[in-house]
Amino acid sequence: MPAHLKPLVDEILRTYRLPPTGLHGVAHWARVLENGRRLAGETGAEIAVVELFAVFHDARRVNEGYDPDHGPRGAKLATKLRGSLFELEEGAFRLLCRACEGHTHELTHPDVTIQTCWDADRLDLGRVGIEPHPSRLCTEAARRPETRKWADGRACFQFLPDFVLTAWDIDLQGVHTESCFEEPSTDDE
Repeated sequence: MPAHLKPLVDEILRTYRLPPTGLHGVAHWARVLENGRRLAGETGAEIAVVELFAVFHDARRVNEGYDPDHGPRGAKLATKLRGSLFELEEGAFRLLCRACEGHTHELTHPDVTIQTCWDADRLDLGRVGIEPHPSRLCTEAARRPETRKWADGRACFQFLPDFVLTAWDIDLQGVHTESCFEEPSTDDE
């Protein structure tokens, strides 16, 4: 799956100030990545931006609570690491930075890639006891009940996607690695 992100994730974790097992740590990044990939398949969002957003958006938090400037700090880190640990053309890079900068305080954005990034993050709010409300989601794909149920179940139970251990080689003890939830149907009903 996202093995290409391993060197980037390793570098981010090298200077990450919070526990990697925390509410905004590696398991959250991985679920946001999977949420984003699922949504991008329907929204047409730029998948590279969505994947990079997943690992940068909370990468420079200084605490697990109120930290209003963590998004801009994540964008600044992306700027620093661009060209050495990842490549992205200028337009896509601007979208990545904008998505990181606005993901906490803004409700929506006209660009579908930014909308997809923000929805991917918001669909993981169950990890802190908040069920994402459809009115706070940007895309139709994220507002669908089956998508919200799937993502919220994974978030509530701190589901850890397999690729964290297999592709990223990160062992987070005490985090659930099996899914208790069915994948949402992609068939039209």
